[in-house]
Amino acid sequence: MGLLNRVIKNPITQKRLMRLKEMKRAYISLWIITIIYVISFGAELICNDIPLYINYKDRSYFPVFKYYPDDTFTGSGKQTRPDYHAINSGSDFAQILENYMVFPPIAFGPYASVNPESIDVADVVTVRFNFMPMIGTVNVREDFSIARSASFGSFIGKTDKEVRNLLLTDFFNIPESIRQAVAIRFKNENSSAFSARTRGDDGKETIISLATFSKRKRSPKTVRLTFKESVSKGIPDADQIFEITFDRALNSRSPSSAQRGPNLWSKLSEGAKEDILSHVASRFSGSLDNLRLAANGRLYTVTFDKEDVRFPFRPVKGHILGIDGAGRDVFARILYGLRTSMTFGLLLVFASMVVGIVTGALQGYYGGAVDITGQRLIEIWSALPFLYIMILMGSVYGRSFPLLLICYGMFNWIGISYYMRAEFLRLRKQPFVEAAKCMGIGSHKIIFKHILPNGLVPVVTFFPFSLVGAIGALAALDYLGFGLPPPTPSWGELIFQAQQFRWAWWLILYPSLALFTVMLLGVFVGEGIRNAYDPKRYQRLD
Repeated sequence: MGLLNRVIKNPITQKRLMRLKEMKRAYISLWIITIIYVISFGAELICNDIPLYINYKDRSYFPVFKYYPDDTFTGSGKQTRPDYHAINSGSDFAQILENYMVFPPIAFGPYASVNPESIDVADVVTVRFNFMPMIGTVNVREDFSIARSASFGSFIGKTDKEVRNLLLTDFFNIPESIRQAVAIRFKNENSSAFSARTRGDDGKETIISLATFSKRKRSPKTVRLTFKESVSKGIPDADQIFEITFDRALNSRSPSSAQRGPNLWSKLSEGAKEDILSHVASRFSGSLDNLRLAANGRLYTVTFDKEDVRFPFRPVKGHILGIDGAGRDVFARILYGLRTSMTFGLLLVFASMVVGIVTGALQGYYGGAVDITGQRLIEIWSALPFLYIMILMGSVYGRSFPLLLICYGMFNWIGISYYMRAEFLRLRKQPFVEAAKCMGIGSHKIIFKHILPNGLVPVVTFFPFSLVGAIGALAALDYLGFGLPPPTPSWGELIFQAQQFRWAWWLILYPSLALFTVMLLGVFVGEGIRNAYDPKRYQRLD
């Protein structure tokens, strides 16, 4: 503490602190990252499925601070952890008016899964009618008489049997380009795919297309034309989706934006309505395939859409950042993960600083054989594969926070030792060190009382960047599956879930945003400290 007080009260240190305050971005970032870290220590008071206070039978309980078995509130005789949400909603607890529970603002912890029935979603089925353009094929002879057809009769109001041997030109104005393309195929010559637009006798626009044709041994007797109803022109509202919404009582609840849905619904036959309502009732209990329906002279694909609660689930009321794949609140896991990441980073950096300072100081001060031997040993140690050691230690002893801290700390101090060695090699020949030796002061006091306070500049400036690196490394290890054991809240684990559920945008957005924000604040702080300790008051760009 004496060394720390001397460093803080040093006039040079005071000037450096003033220079740090002058850099607003760094100073504000330091306060922000400090405040959110302090707040994370009260995460149990913000996000927790355990009540802060319970009044039960005129007695007060504080479950967030003290453990109470299930038997205390249910009389079940069980000594297990109680389900406070189930107890609070139970009739036995609610029948006494004086009984109540006070939950944190977010009544969900980072470990327990959310009950799907508690998620507030619209309990309705939306029936959507998607317009399907008519498509049919027809095989024609050289005189454009129809040899056979498939689904073509609907274009002219006849069945496929009725159109046989009829002339196609009696119903459609065949473009000259199509006639030429058909003639080339009858001549048994190679021809590429081709399409053109035309109109029938009813004025509807239709697309006629021909597939690619390759020369054959014999000339074809018929040529196949494909007809497709155009949805761009001539088909009213073909680009719209009609929809109508039903509740569990099968009552219509169509929104104003889908006002055409009821209009289409009124034109359906009673049999079609009953069939659709039967599908709606079935959709409330399970999933359904799409239905094809002919109505109002058009063909529709009918879908039955209902928002089912399946994890991961999007942000909703009560879960502002969504729910992860295991049914846990994402905000709670991010908040608890912040505490885990910051604590891991601080402990790792402090431990690395201590080991690195001592190792580098001894090498730099004594030099000679001590320095050479230490350098060679460090080079050998740094060549060991960290990830393999982490995997090996985790498989033998099991993944845990202390083990991860030890394994990472075994290598993280090496960079700090290089900086301290260089500082001590530079300072040990200074006059104040030589004077201390002449006065008979011991090496221990010279190292820690005289040289170290003057050699802490690289350590202090390196600290924020080391912290940022440690937080990023923890997230990377958790993402790879070699970090903290589940179900420990972790940003990297949430990002890993985002890879599994690529459609769950909230699993990649919010954890990544939290990680980016903390690392950016750390970089701003490091930049400010580096400038504060820079001997040049102004840079070239200032």
